[in-house]
Amino acid sequence: MTTDPADGPLRALGAWIEEARECASPAPAAATFTTVDGEGRPSARTVTLKRVGTDALVFSSALWTRKARDIEANPHVALLFFWPELGRQAHVAGTVAVGDRALAEELFAERDPLHRLQTVVSRQGDPIDAEELERMHGRLAHLAEVEEAPPRCPEDWGALIVTPDAVELWAESHDRLHERRLFERGPDGWAMRLLAP
Repeated sequence: MTTDPADGPLRALGAWIEEARECASPAPAAATFTTVDGEGRPSARTVTLKRVGTDALVFSSALWTRKARDIEANPHVALLFFWPELGRQAHVAGTVAVGDRALAEELFAERDPLHRLQTVVSRQGDPIDAEELERMHGRLAHLAEVEEAPPRCPEDWGALIVTPDAVELWAESHDRLHERRLFERGPDGWAMRLLAP
């Protein structure tokens, strides 16, 4: 890996995701997204990265979930990307904030139509009556087909913007001398140092 610290680690992370996509990794942009609630209890779930920016990573989420409640109580998060096919992983630590409404609507419009329907009818993580959920989903799907218009972005759907302050890029080596590059953001930009495997 020949990452220039001046470029920052997110460019390398984006390249790794593209390489995972090219080698048919089943979920190249998936990451474990870890939050901590107001009482210090951690919680993790797998999410899909929507965009890699110059300085931030962008996800989308319902804003009523445990993840969103945790973020409101404590904006510090950790992410872990893992590509076993490539022998690589990336660990990201930083803070997260809810993005503006226009970005949320843009990301929602990019979702697969079935995902949009599910988002509108399902309160993720709430107890449900499965039959009622299926009826609601069917009614909304029929309405969307008749009106030839997909559902609109719910008001409580948002974009989550993670601003990293540390990124570790880990590459496996057959001799167990794995390459670990830790990038830390300071007032003058990113600094990089190698860590022991």
